[in-house]
Amino acid sequence: MTPADLSRCVVSAVRRAVEDGELGGAVPARVVVERTRPGGVGEYATPVAFQIAKGAGARPAEVAEVLARRLGGVAGIEGVEVTGAGFLNFSLSTVSAARLVRDVRPVAVIEVPDAPSRELRERLVRAAVARIEALQGVRPGPELAVAPVARRDGDVLARYGADAVAWAVLTTPARETPEFCDALLVQGEGNELFRVRYAHARAHALVRNAQQLGFRPEAGDDVDAPALLRVLADHPLVLEAAAHHRAPERLARHLVELADALLDFQYRVLPKGDEKPSAAHRARLALAEAAGTVLAGGLALLGIDAPTRL
Repeated sequence: MTPADLSRCVVSAVRRAVEDGELGGAVPARVVVERTRPGGVGEYATPVAFQIAKGAGARPAEVAEVLARRLGGVAGIEGVEVTGAGFLNFSLSTVSAARLVRDVRPVAVIEVPDAPSRELRERLVRAAVARIEALQGVRPGPELAVAPVARRDGDVLARYGADAVAWAVLTTPARETPEFCDALLVQGEGNELFRVRYAHARAHALVRNAQQLGFRPEAGDDVDAPALLRVLADHPLVLEAAAHHRAPERLARHLVELADALLDFQYRVLPKGDEKPSAAHRARLALAEAAGTVLAGGLALLGIDAPTRL
């Protein structure tokens, strides 16, 4: 089970509990499921019980217990535990690499109306939020309050370039003022945007190199890459949370995590020396290609170019 599957399972459990009269109130269309914080219980958690407790006429902890009983026997969920005042915490079975690869789809570029009269940061943040909401099928929320850039728009654009400026402002929560530093100009490991774009370019390079060796990517589960698999599995939930909270910085942070995992994994993708391409190599290549697709889609949602060669 993937985290996105888990979110749908929770909605289904709420619906069945309401239909059976065990809970009252309305069934939410979406449920936010997020990674537990360090030191927390399980791998994922949701505050859904707090969301529906008032309509159910019960305390969040009571609602959580009802849902925990219904979710405990679902295939793919290894354990459910209620913590605090009513948080549901989950441990999931191992994620299938082959399924993750098959589920990854390119993100079409979503055009949003420009508003040239607005400040630069307002345009960037609101456009990114609009793309993420459109992708997730979320109705646009009220106009988002956005703190301005501390310097003149023309000055930062001239010094850092459009993509670096977009990255700087979109990695900062909308109500906070973004900072600009010369690290944005350095094409090296200290520049997060460079790492994300470089990881995307490396994914393309791996596919090209594999073609020269005579093999192509093929989805499979013969992949020992827990960090990369975990980050890829989280991607649908990150998009959902970014849309729900109207927070493109969540997507940007996720892209950095994914890029770092891919850059660590890249050295295990292609055969070495006289080694012949195997099913394992094809599966690793498919996983790397899927990660590159997600990086490209994430950058497109942020309005940032994703070159295939760096």
